[in-house]
Amino acid sequence: MGREWKKDMPILAKEAAEAIIEARHGAPYDVLGMHVVREGVVVRSFQPFASAVSVIDLEGGGIWPMDRIHEAGLFEVLVTGREPFRYRLEVVEGDRRRACEDPYRFPLVISDFDLYLFGEGTHYRTYEKMGAHPMTLDGVKGVHFAVWAPNAERVSVVGDFNHWDGRCHPMQQRGDSGLWELFIPEIGLQWLYKFEIRGPGGFLGQKADPYAFASELRPRTASVVWDIHTYRWNDEEWLERRRQTDWLRAPMNIYEVHLGSWRRVPEEGNRWLTYRELADQIIPYVKRMGYTHIELLPISEHPFDGSWGYQTIGYYAVTSRFGTPDDFKYFVDRCHQEGIGVIVDWVPAHFPKDAHGLAYFDGTHLYEHADPRKGEHLDWGTLIFNYGRNEVRTFLLSNAMFWADVYHVDGLRVDAVASMLYLDYSRPEGEWIPNEFGGRENLEAVAFLKKFNEIIHGEYPGVVTFAEESTAWPMVSRPTWLGGLGFTFKWNMGWMHDMLEYISKDPIYRKYHHGSLTFSLLYAFTENFVLPFSHDEVVHGKRSLLDKMPGPLWQKFANLRLLYAFMTAHPGKKLLFMGGEFGQWREWDCNESLDWHLLEYADHRRLNDFVRDLNAVYRSEPALWQVDFTWEGFEWIDFHDSEQSIISFIRKGESPDERVVCVFNFTPTPREGYRIGVPGGGYYREILNSDAAVYGGADMGNAGGVEAEPVPWQGQSASLLLTLPPLGALFLKRDAGASSR
Repeated sequence: MGREWKKDMPILAKEAAEAIIEARHGAPYDVLGMHVVREGVVVRSFQPFASAVSVIDLEGGGIWPMDRIHEAGLFEVLVTGREPFRYRLEVVEGDRRRACEDPYRFPLVISDFDLYLFGEGTHYRTYEKMGAHPMTLDGVKGVHFAVWAPNAERVSVVGDFNHWDGRCHPMQQRGDSGLWELFIPEIGLQWLYKFEIRGPGGFLGQKADPYAFASELRPRTASVVWDIHTYRWNDEEWLERRRQTDWLRAPMNIYEVHLGSWRRVPEEGNRWLTYRELADQIIPYVKRMGYTHIELLPISEHPFDGSWGYQTIGYYAVTSRFGTPDDFKYFVDRCHQEGIGVIVDWVPAHFPKDAHGLAYFDGTHLYEHADPRKGEHLDWGTLIFNYGRNEVRTFLLSNAMFWADVYHVDGLRVDAVASMLYLDYSRPEGEWIPNEFGGRENLEAVAFLKKFNEIIHGEYPGVVTFAEESTAWPMVSRPTWLGGLGFTFKWNMGWMHDMLEYISKDPIYRKYHHGSLTFSLLYAFTENFVLPFSHDEVVHGKRSLLDKMPGPLWQKFANLRLLYAFMTAHPGKKLLFMGGEFGQWREWDCNESLDWHLLEYADHRRLNDFVRDLNAVYRSEPALWQVDFTWEGFEWIDFHDSEQSIISFIRKGESPDERVVCVFNFTPTPREGYRIGVPGGGYYREILNSDAAVYGGADMGNAGGVEAEPVPWQGQSASLLLTLPPLGALFLKRDAGASSR
């Protein structure tokens, strides 16, 4: 670039001017805009595409043509004898003459207190300050931008409004906080933008906004200006009820959903349903099926469909695949109005390396560790957050608050917790760095998870958190003040593995693996467990749940009904991935709709009816959910009958009258005259028989119920003589008012 100055510059140092022209200046407010000088005021503007610029005096009425003091487009005018005044600029670009506001005449917005909290790592609502916020300053509408890039030499806002030219709107660095900010007047909603960052070692990159509330649809990568405060919610009743609910003692039956493949529109190019279309279709279905919650695979913005959302780029942006942020709010709002909670999967464990994302954000390892032994997941090709850095911790903790605050979500399920807890996770010896005490625990991640749970539970009573944690780490779902991690619930991955391995075996061999049915009760009350049959179990060659089942077709369906009934009766909350409720044959494919046409066939339709009725029984019987996490809610009747692969137990509610007797026959052999002990006499009604003809079974059972006999058995005061259907489950409940003797 040339250095031919058009006039002497007694006021502006040449070095500062050149830094503006070459887009190297970190404090443009020191140069541009209006400044008081001895003679009056001087106004400077950098307009690289302009042939002429003038200052319009909005108070005195004058127009002051500016001198072009450098050929690159730096303009200046000295207005003598004046105090600072309000002004606009008139800019001539080719044949176009336009009046516009000067961004550098507006005040900085972020307070010193915000800067302090951000640097301390205790600003848990940074999304109210960072990113892009439409606002009005000095009567002028525009957008305020803020970003964290402490090692940058210069940061600019770029977009269509300035030809994506980083010279046009450099941001002001706020001391040593690492924050940069700028108010750009006269732009608004849905404008595209990025941050152009000049960093160490010649780094120059355009980055999506880490705090953006909306993004372009992949493969495009720009952030989108959005106002997150305009939607009018109608879920006050739900939120109040949620605040008063103890979810440990309430029914929780979760339908896990990938929004991009629940249902598509094949006649329109196999397109996705929008958030609003999903609200119209999935909510009535979930309500009819009797689920209490929908859990969504990550809906934060992600570049690669095949990651299912677990490689997040836009932590604050709902994916544009299905609509706008307001459309997603509408979806959540409708769920709440219909009494359905919404849980979202959240991924604070790692993030992808895409060039427009968080990786190497300002030309340094900012969000991630520099050492790959701590900063990279080699198996996944992703980077690990540096939880020891205050600003990174603030970014993630604020994001958790954001989902509860802005989108009213009812729960956060934290993915890959085990990978966060252990420094040697999936690493061979010598390729990980021990903690300060020489151990393998990631102490910074542990502290982060505890703080996450404390602030969510403290700020949003009734919002629940889930840990997808597959190791024996103790007290995951115990309060932090007791030394736990503080999660509300933990996924019981061991139970899921054991049950799927067991149920996949030919029934003739199950008697040799009877312990797989009973082992979970040795640890069932050490945590607040959710029993999941999740998306991970129906992909990558693992086959669908129905296809895992052994035997001929009738046995496959009977086994699956039996499995679902066992999950429902077992202590713990419940989760089932979409498609399992009607017997999807294919493995899940994120690029295709579920095979809803299967409901045209009787076997699949009857399975769907069974799951609906099973869910109804679950919700209507407090014994199945009221005391899930202590021994008071469970009592074995018989777990010894390995030879016949039969187990039986009692689930108990808080009231002595709330008891459900549960019996399971894991062989295809009917058992007639099978005696089990029960706690007292009376008529025990069959409230569920998985072998009922309406569900596709052989209708073998007990004609709706059995009268207890005064024959003590298995430590109980009375007993039932039952007919157990093949591969069948029975739930029985004593009629009210029956004798307990």
